[in-house]
Amino acid sequence: MRVIIQKVTQSQVTVDGKVIGKIEKGLNLLVGIAANDTINEINWMVRKCLELRLFADEENEEKWTKSVQDIQGEVLVISQFTLYGDCRKGRRPSFSNSAPPKEAEKLYNLFVDELKKTGLKVETGIFGAMMEVSINNDGPVTFLLEKEATN
Repeated sequence: MRVIIQKVTQSQVTVDGKVIGKIEKGLNLLVGIAANDTINEINWMVRKCLELRLFADEENEEKWTKSVQDIQGEVLVISQFTLYGDCRKGRRPSFSNSAPPKEAEKLYNLFVDELKKTGLKVETGIFGAMMEVSINNDGPVTFLLEKEATN
């Protein structure tokens, strides 16, 4: 499983000209599901996204001591199968490492449901849709989180 996690001042997703998800201060998560991912990777990634300290302490702006939960931030989750695009050979990406759509959607929805259990505002795009995502990255702060399936 791969997640691009970005600290944002605001972010929104539009489908067919209509805003379907919008957040203020918090995290924008671009989520890719691998072919061999399971609930174990989902649970690890949920914890990591919620607990990473990416937000400054009020007393020391240069020290990140707060998580999105600590600040009661908001989360926008976007499915992003292209995170598993392999561009090493040829000129066309291969997506053979991405989970098949039905399995990916199931795990993506589980990821979103687990985030929602926290009580934070969690917005999403539409799985598999063509989306326009506007991201106002704060910092900019961007990390690639990865959890490989353990069989």
